[in-house]
Amino acid sequence: MSSRHKLRLDWCSHEAAKYACEKWHYSKNVPVGKIVKIGVWENGSFIGVVLFSCGSSGVGCFGKQFDASAFETCELSRVALRRHDAQVSRIVSIAIKLLRKQSPDLRLVVSYADPEQGHTGGIYQAGNWVYTGRSAADRAYIDISGKRWHSRSISKSGWKTRLGRKTRAPKPDGMDVVYLMPKYRYLMPLDDDMRRRVELLRKPYPKRVTSTDSGVPDNQSGGGGASPTVTLSE
Repeated sequence: MSSRHKLRLDWCSHEAAKYACEKWHYSKNVPVGKIVKIGVWENGSFIGVVLFSCGSSGVGCFGKQFDASAFETCELSRVALRRHDAQVSRIVSIAIKLLRKQSPDLRLVVSYADPEQGHTGGIYQAGNWVYTGRSAADRAYIDISGKRWHSRSISKSGWKTRLGRKTRAPKPDGMDVVYLMPKYRYLMPLDDDMRRRVELLRKPYPKRVTSTDSGVPDNQSGGGGASPTVTLSE
């Protein structure tokens, strides 16, 4: 591995994940619920995070068609990076290796590329993920302050249940509704049986609109982060 691209991936704090998402991800937020937070360091400098989560109920249901339980399926929900040299697909690949060490029973990772952000999933195509088509159409809500909330974060009752725990959620009353374009869905099977099942759904990759490893902005800078402990690299 070239010293010019020396990488270190390790568990990071919620504060580091929040900083990276607010600075370097278009969503400007950290997903709610239980999250696996992996920090990324390049040549000793913190450059961002890769986050895995339980995802939406749809992710769990999607895994069921492959006989995978909700605990065997997760979502790659954030790749939030500042300007860097290493390929994003390589960073994601290392992050998945680290995730599998922590969760050896995991069988399937799902992720989405958002066409509203100009993404077609270049980082997944470069990593040989399986493209299976577009997600269902969805919507978002905009509150009085201008903050945008995904439909999964909204509840008419003011409560959401995640992993058996109730948490408060904003109500849609008085919010403006924005209808979203269907996203590109990619799957990464983690065992041979799962790969055989998933490969049956493979479709041709959608046309890339930018470079081979696009999907993460490279024109932002910043600092912050936490000190790594145990590390993993290629």
